[in-house]
Amino acid sequence: MKTVSNVAYQVMWNRLISVVEEQAQALVRTAFSTSVREAGDLSAGVYNAEGLMLAQAVTGTPGHVNAMADAVAHFIRRIGRENIHEGDVYITNDPWEGTGHLHDFTVVTPSFHNGNMVGFFACTAHVVDVGGRGFGADAASVYEEGIYVPIMKFADRGTVDQTLVKMLRGNVREPDQLIGDIYALATCNEIGQRRLAEMMDEFHLTDIKGIADFILENSRRATLERIAALPRKSATGVLTVDGFDKPITIKVKVTIFEDRILSDFEGTSGLDKKGINCPLVYAKAYACYALKVAIAPEIPNNAASLAPFEITAPVNSIVNAVHPAPVALRHIVGHFVPDAVFNAFDQIVSGLVPAEGAGCLCNFQVSLRPRTDTPAPTDAVRSEVLTFNSGGSGARPNFDGLNATAFPSGVMTMPVEATEHAGPVIIWRKELRPDSGGAGQQRGGLGQYMEVGAREGHEFDMQAMFDRVDHPANGRRGGGSGAPTTIIQDDGTAMRGKGKQFVAHGRRVVMAFPGGAGYGHAADRAKSSVMRDLARGYISVETAKRDYALSDTDIATVQDAIKMGVDL
Repeated sequence: MKTVSNVAYQVMWNRLISVVEEQAQALVRTAFSTSVREAGDLSAGVYNAEGLMLAQAVTGTPGHVNAMADAVAHFIRRIGRENIHEGDVYITNDPWEGTGHLHDFTVVTPSFHNGNMVGFFACTAHVVDVGGRGFGADAASVYEEGIYVPIMKFADRGTVDQTLVKMLRGNVREPDQLIGDIYALATCNEIGQRRLAEMMDEFHLTDIKGIADFILENSRRATLERIAALPRKSATGVLTVDGFDKPITIKVKVTIFEDRILSDFEGTSGLDKKGINCPLVYAKAYACYALKVAIAPEIPNNAASLAPFEITAPVNSIVNAVHPAPVALRHIVGHFVPDAVFNAFDQIVSGLVPAEGAGCLCNFQVSLRPRTDTPAPTDAVRSEVLTFNSGGSGARPNFDGLNATAFPSGVMTMPVEATEHAGPVIIWRKELRPDSGGAGQQRGGLGQYMEVGAREGHEFDMQAMFDRVDHPANGRRGGGSGAPTTIIQDDGTAMRGKGKQFVAHGRRVVMAFPGGAGYGHAADRAKSSVMRDLARGYISVETAKRDYALSDTDIATVQDAIKMGVDL
């Protein structure tokens, strides 16, 4: 047998990362749903024959990727190795064996080379609709949340299961988008498979066991080295957020051992009656992500680099919801898990993790239909439009928080034009929200203002998915809190942060998304940074005076610079 050098293995490792990135980009280019095309709410990865993740695409979300890392093993077990054939494509949207809720479809494709099965490609995408009550928190069980597809074959030796296709089309509001997305998922796996075959031919490989062992061993060793350098301590972090109709608490004890880090969620709130509950696979994904970005961000993400992070949580806590709990908005709780973990880890190693941020995405879905109060125009249509938006991220020890940036999910904010193209919706306003970032030596990231309505002749139901209304982001090391979320109609009618709510013809929804919290004391912020923030409209004159003690002379200097077009 030919011996392969470490240099060659390193080249192949880089090649695999590029392969799965091309896989993800193919999904972005071919997907039908705006959540995939515009927001990048997806994941893509390659696995060895045992179902261990070897590489992931940079494009995508840690929740999808890290949850999908566990999913492939479920596919192998459910399908059975004796039933795995070339040309097969497998599918599921099982929340507990996939990535946490019915709106995520995961597609797995076995990879064959010269007739031998060598590994798997997998990808996940969030689809706009799966039927049921729609994408929202109102369901009382998972049975109300949409159609369920167990792990099964979408294609058997190249032949698509048309009965499954018909069943899916008959149970969703946007059949063309859903079926189009599923074919896009299958296609992107096929592209990954092609590129892997090209790599294997180039390096004269009959399997990928050698490169798989190289990746896993080096990733494991590098991660263990980082853990071994940490102090042997434990600390407890607590985070309280809005919940559905009452606050919930996420509590986690982080313990550093010589060869692993344990995150124990004992003491976290129990299940909610509505669909904000989070399966453990998704909570685990974000807990692992938080710790990994804190101690080993440059080590590639794979099965071995994730293995030393151990996650436990009581059954039927809100971070370990089991069937048949409603889980449609599991991302709301899941996206807050990193802040809770950081609150604990900051007590173990200071000066490393950011302040709390907006946390969960500021998403909403509108179900548009012809107006019912008077006869509607003949061109009025029904449509489902999902839009992804973000508040501000928390300030970091040495840098300001990022404005209108989704952390920890990493998905992109959808452009106004793409949202309006998807259906008869109008975005009247979308801009940064001044003064929303918490004051501090490092300022929290800004949230956004957004104003939404329907085109003439339409009314709509809005599925709100917001948090941080009553519990804004908390500062770290003396930093100030971020601004809270607000949501009302343009006539002053109050709206809830979560749940399905009717918006009549001619009315608009006015939203202010939360800001990230500050880090360190505001008195320690450099005057030049305060002046720059004032010049760029990130803070008002009142905030510059109150929080940062900026003098009238300095304010006048900034105002003169603005008049002259000078950037401070």
